[in-house]
Amino acid sequence: MRGRTAWAAAGGAAALVLVTATGAHAEGRGDVRVVKTVVNGGGNVIVGTANTIRYPVDITIKDNSGVKGLTDVATFNKSSALTFATWDYDSSCTKKTATTSVCRATITIDPAWIADSDTIDSNKVAGVWRLDATVKAKDGDYWISDDIADYKVKRAAQLTTVIAPEKVAKNAKVTVTGKLSRANWEDLKYHGYPGQQVRLQFKKKGTAHYGTVKTVTTNGTGQLSTKVTVTSAGSWRWYFPGTTTTSLKSSTGDTLNLK
Repeated sequence: MRGRTAWAAAGGAAALVLVTATGAHAEGRGDVRVVKTVVNGGGNVIVGTANTIRYPVDITIKDNSGVKGLTDVATFNKSSALTFATWDYDSSCTKKTATTSVCRATITIDPAWIADSDTIDSNKVAGVWRLDATVKAKDGDYWISDDIADYKVKRAAQLTTVIAPEKVAKNAKVTVTGKLSRANWEDLKYHGYPGQQVRLQFKKKGTAHYGTVKTVTTNGTGQLSTKVTVTSAGSWRWYFPGTTTTSLKSSTGDTLNLK
């Protein structure tokens, strides 16, 4: 098994650091407190195989003397305490009242670093993550705030749709195929996702919305295949609702016309 190390960016340069998470605690001095935390605008963080992901963390802080800012931000998988995310060591605060400010930090995930961040299959680190932060007030009060937000870091999914033939007579049967795959953070490739329920959806020509026609389960390599009877022209697509560890995904619609 290859040795691995977690990476962090410090002062604009890449530096090797060992990232660990201690047991939950909350301690400090004075009345400064975190009153609200929103990660990535409230959405999931989706990580693929190539693009570096940067997402915001907005922390609302309150103290009777006013807020100075953040001195530490950490995030990691809630169950395993493993992480491949780094804080960019900068933040900005927007004053809302004399006692309350919203401070924004930015978290970075580079897929190229993930496989070297731990000694296990890094794909197991997908799922529910938590956020910790140390906050500081203008009068010197500080508070180490643990588990102030939960959110999900998910493996990106890919989904395709193919209809054959693409032009048929009314009431003819056509075959709709596709493939569901998801990012593998170990080899930075997409692999078929077996055993998943995927919805086949149809949007009639001239309408705006898709509706589910049936649900099909992917085979051992993530492939999908089913037959449908065509009664009108329109677009067909597959829709995967996602899981705790994998993002939802809709394929691009494939248009079918009537002869």
